[in-house]
Amino acid sequence: MDAALDLLAERGEDGVSLRELTDAAQANVAAVSYHFGSLKSLCDAAVEYALERYLDAQQDAVSALGAEASLEGLSAAFARPMMRALAVGGRELDVMRIVARAGVDPPEGWRRFDASFDRIRADVLRVLKANVPGVRDQELIFRARCVAGLLNWLVLAPVGAELRNKPEKQIERRLVPVLAGAFRGTSTG
Repeated sequence: MDAALDLLAERGEDGVSLRELTDAAQANVAAVSYHFGSLKSLCDAAVEYALERYLDAQQDAVSALGAEASLEGLSAAFARPMMRALAVGGRELDVMRIVARAGVDPPEGWRRFDASFDRIRADVLRVLKANVPGVRDQELIFRARCVAGLLNWLVLAPVGAELRNKPEKQIERRLVPVLAGAFRGTSTG
């Protein structure tokens, strides 16, 4: 699973061969077949594992917010797992790249995470409604999806290099105002 995460983060699912993966894991092809059935099943399991870790961390951060939280506080909580990964790099950033790719092109098993997405969305909406009154839920959800897309883009695009391996507080100072602005939008929802 670790070798799959590393290779998937580096090259994406289409860039990983079974031989290369088993070499990196110091395992044999039969082990992959026995435990996962196929390379695709192993890759799907790795993507689901990465997404589950990300959603759990994001849910923990967002659900801890009180109703009085500001848009900046919401932005920091929502982006916390991504900012941490950008700061530490390595495996954490690899996992975030996998999550970002899954967000752009959701895998078949994506639906099993609907309950996690719903919980996060409810917590985000709770804070947004308090901070951006009079805007329809549908518009607020759209803004949250745009913020999530921006975070995905940051770990995949070259501009994200400006944030990588910087202290988390420095990343937060640069990123949170941008995210808060996207959450704020215009007052005509």
